[in-house]
Amino acid sequence: MENKPKPEIVFLSLGSNVGDRPENLRAAIAALPAAGVDVKRVSSIYETEPVDLLEQPWFLNCIVQGKTTIPALDLLRALREIERRMGSKKLIARGPRLIDIDILLYGQQTIDSPELQVPHPRMHLRRFVLAPLVELAPHAEHPSWSATAAQLLDATEDQSVVTKI
Repeated sequence: MENKPKPEIVFLSLGSNVGDRPENLRAAIAALPAAGVDVKRVSSIYETEPVDLLEQPWFLNCIVQGKTTIPALDLLRALREIERRMGSKKLIARGPRLIDIDILLYGQQTIDSPELQVPHPRMHLRRFVLAPLVELAPHAEHPSWSATAAQLLDATEDQSVVTKI
C-alpha cells in the first residue's frame, strides 16, 4: 500500500496592483485547486500602501488558507506557473505586479533553501500580510516565532496603511 503524503495546512499571500486588481485575486484563487491547493478559507480583501518601493500603485491583498499534499518546492513552482499564465512579470524587485502569490506557512515546517524560505522571512515585518492572516488565524504559531500571528501584528513596526474593503 502506498504512503499518501499527509495534508499540510498552508497560508498563501496574494497581492495585485496592476490591472483589474479584484479580478486578478479572484482568478488566482480560482486557479489554486488545479495547482494542488484545496482552498478552505479566504480573508477579506485589503487595500494596502506599497512598502519598500513606494512609487507604485496601491495593492489589493488577501490570505488564502488551504490544504495540500504537494511538497513545498513543487507548490512554489505551481504558484509561479499561475503567475506566469496570468501574465505577471516581476520587472522590478518588489515592484508592480499583476499577481504575486507567496507561501507564508507550510504546516509547521521550516524551509530554508535558495528558492524558498518558510515561514516567509519578511511576513512578521509586513502589516499587509499580518492583518489578513490575523483575520483567518489570530492564534497561528510557528516553531520559529516567539509569538502568535496576532501578537506579531501588535508588535510590528510597519505603520503602512492597510484597510479592509
